[in-house]
Amino acid sequence: MKDKSNSLKVQIKSSLMLLLTALIWGFGFVAQRAGLEAMGVHTFTAPRFILAALVLGIFLFIRDKKNNVKFTILGNGTEKEKKNLLIAGIACGLIQTVANFFQMSGLKHTTVGKAGFITVLYIFIVPIAGLLLFKKRVTLAVWISVFMALIGSYLLFIQEGFSINKGDLLVLVSAFLFAAHIMVIDHFTKITDSIRMVFLQYAVCGVLSLIAMFVFENPKWDAIMNAWLPIAYAGILSSGVASSLQFVSQKNISAPVASIIMSMESVFAALAGWIFLQESLSLKEIAGCLLIFFGIILAQIPFKQRIRVK
Repeated sequence: MKDKSNSLKVQIKSSLMLLLTALIWGFGFVAQRAGLEAMGVHTFTAPRFILAALVLGIFLFIRDKKNNVKFTILGNGTEKEKKNLLIAGIACGLIQTVANFFQMSGLKHTTVGKAGFITVLYIFIVPIAGLLLFKKRVTLAVWISVFMALIGSYLLFIQEGFSINKGDLLVLVSAFLFAAHIMVIDHFTKITDSIRMVFLQYAVCGVLSLIAMFVFENPKWDAIMNAWLPIAYAGILSSGVASSLQFVSQKNISAPVASIIMSMESVFAALAGWIFLQESLSLKEIAGCLLIFFGIILAQIPFKQRIRVK
């Protein structure tokens, strides 16, 4: 009984950490929008990811010094652990870079509302992919939570007739990539140093985005300096802090449930629009927020073990 109680406490703590992650990401939509208005996608993301890697690298250096451990990029584990960490960091970095590019490119051709709804489709993609690829069964309660979150996202963001354009398709690609990112984290975060893994991820993101910035865009230093605040928010909070919380939290929560909690990002994005952009919420949008919230609560109720592997 004590073990079950401790397990529930750990799960609740991890869920709250993921909720904080969603809050930071949701408010980050304002920073991303400001960045896109001032510069190209790669010119914004390159300093963002480099800043995230720098902050996490400093944190790891201080942590290792405090523990009297020699600082190395791959840590001081076994060769197998270092190999897993390297694979995880490169895989997450590649997926995150490409997913971020598609999402931000799509935002140029579609509304924030439609982009928000399409992005959170990953909450539906994750359990289906887990079932098809890894034979992971998902309980009825989680499926109900997924559909509640999807309906809530639709009510929250879709205002008029739902049509498909270039931007929608680009964001849809990012939704599939974000789903893959969640599943890669779900696998590797249980066998590697989570913070070091997210550090490697953003080091890879930073290098790739920096190369793309000079190859595909014409970066201007003045534009980057003038956008220091959105870059700092996206780099330190959205990437450094929030992603670290995500990686650590997913050690204790299944990928489908984690994706449901992180869908609250859409609710917090709407709240950020209300606070900073004076965008009001209609009764329909408030109903959407409540559906997502209750879907998350339902997913946390321990009816029985949520995922069983054949």
